[in-house]
Formats: sequence, C-alpha cells, structure tokens
Amino acid sequence: MKVIILCGGQGTRLREETEFKPKPMVYVGNKPMLWHIMKMYSSYGFNEFVLALGYKGDYIKTFFLNQKALTSDFTLNTKDFECEYHMENREEVDDFKITFVDTGLETMPGERILKCKKYIPKEDENFMVTYGDGVSDLDIKKELAFHKKQDTIGTITGIHPTSRFGVIVVDSKNKIKEFSEKPIMNDWINGGYMIFKKDVFNYLKPGETEHPALQRLAKEKQLSLYKHHGFWACMDTYKELTDLNKMWAQPQPPWKIWK
Repeated sequence: MKVIILCGGQGTRLREETEFKPKPMVYVGNKPMLWHIMKMYSSYGFNEFVLALGYKGDYIKTFFLNQKALTSDFTLNTKDFECEYHMENREEVDDFKITFVDTGLETMPGERILKCKKYIPKEDENFMVTYGDGVSDLDIKKELAFHKKQDTIGTITGIHPTSRFGVIVVDSKNKIKEFSEKPIMNDWINGGYMIFKKDVFNYLKPGETEHPALQRLAKEKQLSLYKHHGFWACMDTYKELTDLNKMWAQPQPPWKIWK
C-alpha cells in the first residue's frame, strides 16, 4: 500500500530552519523529520512512499539520491571518477521505495494529493496520507483494520491536543486551586495520519486544501475517526523542534517504535 507524504509546504513558522531547506528535512537528532515518519510506516511493513514535493523539493531528491555515498565507505578514483562502494560496512540500511512527485511550489495540499493519483496502483483499494511534520507511536495496522471495518471512504486519526497555555483551576468560590501547565485537552483534532479509499479523489478539487474534501466526506457520513490515546507531536515551531530533539536524546524516544 502506498503512503503519500505531503512535503511541499514552506514551513514559514519554522523559518529559522526552513529558509534553506524544506520543513520535512529539518533534522531531529541525526536524521530529517521525513526519515522518522518513513521509519514509522516501514516498521509496520508499509515502505512504498509517494513524496508530494514543492518548496525546495530538489533538496529531498538530493538527500535520498546521495544515501549510497553518505551511508557507505567508498573508494574514489578522481581521474575517471570510478567509485567502489564498500556496502558491507553500512551501519544502517533503510528499505524504502520512493516515488518523487513535483506537485508545484504554490499548490494546496488537496491538489498535491490529486497529483499523486496516477502513482496509486489500480489494484490497491486504499492508500495512506500524512504530513511531513508529525511523529507518533500510532499502530498503523490497527488503524487500517479499523478503516476497513468502518467501510467509509476515509479515516483520520484523532488525537487530544495539548493546550498552548497554562490553565487555572478554581473551586466553587473562585479561589485558585492550582495552575495546570499546558494540559492535554479533551477535544479531538486531526493528527494527520489518514487512510482513504481511492473514491476520495472524487472529493478533492484543484486549488483547495484537503479540508473541504474531508468536510464533504463528513457530510455524507463517509469519514471515520480513529482515536489515538498515545504519543503524538508535531513540529510547527522552533520550541517544538527543540522538544523533539530532547525526546530523541532519551534512551527510548516515544515515537521510536522500530528496532
């Protein structure tokens, strides 16, 4: 099953990092965020990716095209540039099959998905979509089983967001009981890990984000919510990036579900 990853946005809220590279290529630890997302999917056996490129898409192409040299010892003859790679010395080998799709610089996310349609095999009933800036310990296989059981065109992952602000808790007499620092809220938001039947292409339109299509599906009761109560984090701000790097430095980062 193909996994479309939306990699074309400019990431303006993370301008410190994205002025020279696309947002999915911002590093968490010693690897780009995009790699972390792909490792999550591949750990469940989903290793065929369609990258919807836009802003600085060549940066992403170059990174993967150079992986052979970057992850191997090699001997180079500078006279004729003949190169011998010592593949047996590679420390870490990823098993990704990647299709790179130039979906345009200013294209909206919904249309980016549309432009990847031709790379979804005819025999595949479903495909997955996610953004290039979020990680989770989500069990993709359980979400897929839920999606098939629901038999709706689309399934999105619901997560409880963390409040951006501290919350004041008061008693019945308006006396402050405590300060709760950025608590987890009870509402559900779209966590970005989505599964669709190919019928969704009938709901996506050029020039739109993906949200109008989701609203159309919801109106027809063709959109399900898979509730995830585990870890989830996005990388929208420099502070969130710093927090992710701190978590990655731990002995067991919460989204590192692979060995």
